[in-house]
Amino acid sequence: MRTSGSTRGSGGWWGRKTTPGKVETYTRWSFHFFALIEVGAVGLPLFAQVGAGVAGWLAVLVTVHALLCSATASRALDWTRGRRAQPVRLLWFLGAVTALIAVVAVVMGERSPDDNQVQAAATTLLVGVLSFGTGTLTLGVRGRRQVLAVVAGVVGGTLVLQLPLGVAAPAALVTAFIVLITGGGLAFTAVFSVWLLDAVYELDEARETRALLAVAEERLRFGRDLHDVMGRNLSVIALKSELAVQLARRGRAEAVEQMIEVQRIARESQREVRDVVRGYREAALDVELAGAQGVLTAAGIECEVTGEAAGLPAEVQSALGWVVREATTNVLRHGNAGRCTVAVRVAEASVVLTVENDGAKAVDRGTGGSGGGTGSGGGGAGLVGLRERLTAVGGDLEAGAVDDDRFRVRATVPLPAVAGGVAS
Repeated sequence: MRTSGSTRGSGGWWGRKTTPGKVETYTRWSFHFFALIEVGAVGLPLFAQVGAGVAGWLAVLVTVHALLCSATASRALDWTRGRRAQPVRLLWFLGAVTALIAVVAVVMGERSPDDNQVQAAATTLLVGVLSFGTGTLTLGVRGRRQVLAVVAGVVGGTLVLQLPLGVAAPAALVTAFIVLITGGGLAFTAVFSVWLLDAVYELDEARETRALLAVAEERLRFGRDLHDVMGRNLSVIALKSELAVQLARRGRAEAVEQMIEVQRIARESQREVRDVVRGYREAALDVELAGAQGVLTAAGIECEVTGEAAGLPAEVQSALGWVVREATTNVLRHGNAGRCTVAVRVAEASVVLTVENDGAKAVDRGTGGSGGGTGSGGGGAGLVGLRERLTAVGGDLEAGAVDDDRFRVRATVPLPAVAGGVAS
């Protein structure tokens, strides 16, 4: 359900996001944070290993590469969500910049074979840039073979780059192995992050589909009931009307009797249709409570139902049954509930129904609505409909946020007085 009060204590920007939106934001900023890690772990140590002038230029190259990785990661994540085309040109550009910086690192190391500090700086630059570049490039491809091809290509390119420039074979193999471990680890992180993000979105879509299917199934049930009631009666009406026409054309008095029978069947059909609609609108409260618990549990939401509806008047059960229906629908379709409690309590000549869930989504103060109709702003059609039904039986409705992320719907209906006391 959506709340209509102030935003959550953790911040309105974060509180208004859905669970998939939060996971996507976390994933995006994780890859943006990788850019800071690259600058801090690869670029800054250069100033302690080589001269300030050279270190400054190399740090600029590392910063450019980190920003390019961040931009590529953002575009690649948009592609995985189907919002953009695959950033092929950006991927090739990132690969070219990565290769260029790798060449600079190898050349720098070979020009100072006796300077351990420069050698360490060259190795750090080479391994760092290739590793972060590999992890980012794997975001822009799909499929296990393509990911393995990217990692294998970078590792193989590391060897091909070093050996022709005079790097000793053992040192080149060690560097390539380090790139395999670090680059492969970042590639695995990228692939797993995309898989997790896709899984969260698919689960959210399945949850929405489950709610829509529940509504569709209810409509089909209503359609089946109408078909069962009206199908036979309409067939009989059609046959008897046709028979009455034939008898009337022949001047037979029995035509009047047939039309009287048609009239009787039509009235009976009207009564049966009213019964079907009344049964649809006035569901028993215990049935609605059991259905709500089953639907919420199937959706992965822990649901606890307390109290009983036995003995309550039919009109009271009907009104409260609709409250349960509307509240359950909103728990499924809005917010990120993990637990929901439904309680029925009879006290002081009235019955109180309370539906409370966690994971409520905050909305702006200015909306005044609830999205699903059970907010406290008063603008939702569902809320208006519930209040009308409760008003018809003398009840009232309260709906709004409680604590930080909980939403509560409370309906109170007075019990009609009966001889010898109050119904209970």
